Amino acid sequence: MVASLNKETVVELIKKYSVMLLLIVFVIIASMVSNSFFTLSNFFNILQSYAAPGIIAIGMTFTILSSGTDLSVGSVAALAGMVSASLLAQGFPVGISIILGIIMGGLLGTITGLIITFFQLEPFIVSLATMVSARGLAMLTTDGKVISGLIKLDGGDTFCYLGGGSFEILGERLPFAGLTWVAITLVMAYILKYTNFGRGLYAIGGNKEAALLSGVRVKLFNTLAWTISGMTAAYGGIMLTSWLTVAQPTLASGFELDAIAAVVIGGTAMTGGKGGVGGTLVGVFILAIITNLFNLMGLPSYYQQIFKGIIIVGALLLNRVVSINEK
Repeated sequence: MVASLNKETVVELIKKYSVMLLLIVFVIIASMVSNSFFTLSNFFNILQSYAAPGIIAIGMTFTILSSGTDLSVGSVAALAGMVSASLLAQGFPVGISIILGIIMGGLLGTITGLIITFFQLEPFIVSLATMVSARGLAMLTTDGKVISGLIKLDGGDTFCYLGGGSFEILGERLPFAGLTWVAITLVMAYILKYTNFGRGLYAIGGNKEAALLSGVRVKLFNTLAWTISGMTAAYGGIMLTSWLTVAQPTLASGFELDAIAAVVIGGTAMTGGKGGVGGTLVGVFILAIITNLFNLMGLPSYYQQIFKGIIIVGALLLNRVVSINEK
């Protein structure tokens, strides 16, 4: 009886806190391997480095919750960065340049969502087409050339603060980008949990037909999920561009894979209907810890790629075990 009770308790704990337990394990390992890991400056460095990928992963969470996968986020991020930088270089105000870049990303996301929703096409293929087209548009913006010296342009200091600015706290520099990432995560978590749209998105991912019969506005909510993905990808690309102070059409290449990995590690089911941006935040931190730890150890990047692949498979297996025990 006691053994059975203990087993049930362990299973319940794993089901409820599996992602956090995984994060704690990696934090402990990293702290043991490197004395430099568990410092405030290193934590702020992770916030700075992973703010843009983290924001992009938030949008990916919305599409996966609705049982779709947005492969275009990296290309949309690059295009938005190019558009905002081009407008800034032409003398447009900083705010207008950023807003138009985000609107462009939202528009691409909306178009992708509408095609998927109204023509009942496979999200993977449609977003793949958007990925290719958006990357081509990013190249077309400046004929494949980079836009450098953004900080020297009029208003460049303000633009570059978006991704590279910081303010002092406890003797260290807290990155503005990292603070923005956390704030956006909280807002999106609220939307998913407490709004009709958020609850409807879970219903769509769980069972689209049942959601439709329950009165959920499936087409509208599904399209909105892709709009959000496009806007967060665009903002992430603009943020990354402002941090680098250089706009380049090859920006964020492969970010869609990291975003998917973070969402999966964070416990969101690829079939939709289960998960959330809180788990994605933890998933991004786990990937960040892996990269940060390997950098502190001086190991080549290809080791990171191998280990990331192992972690993704491990997360999928863990999610599978949890799902089986829930039935």
